[in-house]
Amino acid sequence: MLVLLLAATACQRGGYQPKAQLTDTAHLVGAEQPADPQVEAVVAPYRLKVKQQMDEVIGRAPVAIRKNPGESPLANFAGDVQRERAARELGQPIDLGVMTNGGLRAELPAGNITIGSVFELMPFENELVVLDAPASVVQQLFNYAAPIHMAISGATYTATPEGKPVDIRIGKELFDPEKDRTYTIAISDYLAGGGDKLEFFRPLAPRHTNVLLRTVFQDHIRQLTKEGRPVEAQAEGRVKF
Repeated sequence: MLVLLLAATACQRGGYQPKAQLTDTAHLVGAEQPADPQVEAVVAPYRLKVKQQMDEVIGRAPVAIRKNPGESPLANFAGDVQRERAARELGQPIDLGVMTNGGLRAELPAGNITIGSVFELMPFENELVVLDAPASVVQQLFNYAAPIHMAISGATYTATPEGKPVDIRIGKELFDPEKDRTYTIAISDYLAGGGDKLEFFRPLAPRHTNVLLRTVFQDHIRQLTKEGRPVEAQAEGRVKF
């Protein structure tokens, strides 16, 4: 036993003894630090190319398209454009379009709208998807919308003082939450996955369009310009209270 114990002890490694000498090489980086001319020479052509792309004018808005609490002109614009493009991509009518104010990161300015404007509006790589939602989930959507007076593209409703949705109409049809029917919803993959507290969408499997929302908005604005039309949107009474 003594022999085995000595052999085992001999095989164990001793404690690690660091030999490297560490030197503090950290440098604070700030605006006062001069640019490296060699790096600038490499980066400059790419910066110029990106700036040229971002500065491309694709449309014009007579007035700024803003978001605000309640029914928002910008969210109306986004929801309508989503429904239109999803219908085209999937070859079928789309009942509803959903965009929350939180999903829109900037407003569209008055005057020239550039590629950069759309990137500011939608800086993330969100995809346009379609959900097939039973009436029970659609009811949850309106329950979510009513307390904040959020409009939903393709529908109108009245919000009671208690924040309950009543007289919900999808298209021109009175909505019945007990009806055995599936509704199609054009939405971003982020919101479809439960973003912005839309957790009730999470169990639904999205149908993909493979088109980024940013591309959807750019294409729509370009088409308006091609037709000689301005970029416009407004709050139009989709929510009554």
